[in-house]
Amino acid sequence: MSNDFPVYGERRVPLPAPRQVPQGTPSRAGAPVPAQTGSVTATTATAVAPTAPAGPATDRPATATGHRGRPRGHAKHRGRGRAGNAAGGDAGAKPRDAFFDNAKYLAIVLVAMGHSWEPLRHGSRSAAALYLTVYAFHMPAFIIISGYFSRSFDMRKDRLQRLITGVAVPYVLFECAYTLFKRWADDDPHYPISLMDPWYLTWFLAALFIWRLTTPLWKIVRWPVPLALAIAVLASVSPDIGDDLDMQRVLQFLPFFVVGLSMRPEHFKLVRRKKARILAVPVFAGALVFAYWAAPRMNAAWFYHRDAAQELAAPWWSGAVMTLAMFGCSLVLVACFFAWIPGRTMWCTALGAGTLYGYLLHGFLAKGSRFGNWYDHPWVHTPWGMVLITLFAGTVVTLLCTPPVQRMFRFAMEPKMTWAFAKDPVGAAGGRG
Repeated sequence: MSNDFPVYGERRVPLPAPRQVPQGTPSRAGAPVPAQTGSVTATTATAVAPTAPAGPATDRPATATGHRGRPRGHAKHRGRGRAGNAAGGDAGAKPRDAFFDNAKYLAIVLVAMGHSWEPLRHGSRSAAALYLTVYAFHMPAFIIISGYFSRSFDMRKDRLQRLITGVAVPYVLFECAYTLFKRWADDDPHYPISLMDPWYLTWFLAALFIWRLTTPLWKIVRWPVPLALAIAVLASVSPDIGDDLDMQRVLQFLPFFVVGLSMRPEHFKLVRRKKARILAVPVFAGALVFAYWAAPRMNAAWFYHRDAAQELAAPWWSGAVMTLAMFGCSLVLVACFFAWIPGRTMWCTALGAGTLYGYLLHGFLAKGSRFGNWYDHPWVHTPWGMVLITLFAGTVVTLLCTPPVQRMFRFAMEPKMTWAFAKDPVGAAGGRG
């Protein structure tokens, strides 16, 4: 409704003609009224307009209005999607930031490439070094972004509904889909469907659901990051936690989510300075050299954060040491990764809104390549074969993030499901503040 008319009940009544005030006549506030030059100023219009009941059209001061009665300079929300994706949290009502979309896209490309390197690392020390380096920071980076965009999460009804439709429902659907795919592709018809034991990539959805529900708790504690890190350390020395909902991963990756919750825009600006970009080069080079040395000596399962130290045939105290050491290393590499992310809009920026699609859908191809023994071909393990496999993985996950794929699978990733939720009582306040 236009703001050109104050509201009286359900009728729109035109404003009365403004009273002409001679130049220099004091206004109600005691200040002289500016000279009139053929039109009435906003100040005069406010002074002579009839008083209307408080409401959407009358409870703010009068301003110069443009198209459809909106104040000049008032911009509509651009980039407002529906619920956004899982990593986007509740920031869907704000204009999208190209930096974060670029970061999410590049992180998901690294996830796909890392999965393509896994079968290659046993025969190539270089592939193993790349694999360890990328696994040290790609999921921590994605989880930190997820935490950052979960800062506004509370128990408000609409946000809980988005958590259900954007995280819980995709978890159930893809857990079932992955299981059925394994039954068919791996010739294992009796493989059970278990919503308590996430298979392959669905662990992240289960973890994100739990992390986001705990967001209000992390907002009220004094030292959230040290507390989350202490929980991760305790999990790493507790083999009895079990595999339900991949709780080891939920707890051991928790500090990165809490770091994201604790971050502010100025923190991202700090690592995006030119000095940080230059410093990131030797840091990453050093990480690659160390990974090349560690590849034949270190169990890569430490990077998965899904087992306690005892389950990795290591002494219990090594769980605490490795958790703290890898947390520090991961934060440094994540900072280097963010330092190189461009902040301008690029060809891949729009794909950042579809990273959950690329993440979940590429899992069928990644697992299908194992079930189909694609890596048994000798050419795959040549240097050129590794390069082609890497480019193929990046291309596939890029295509899976595109808008046509999003439209095709939105029914599973972002279902509306308005029928599943109770309606607000008539006359309820709504709690939209």
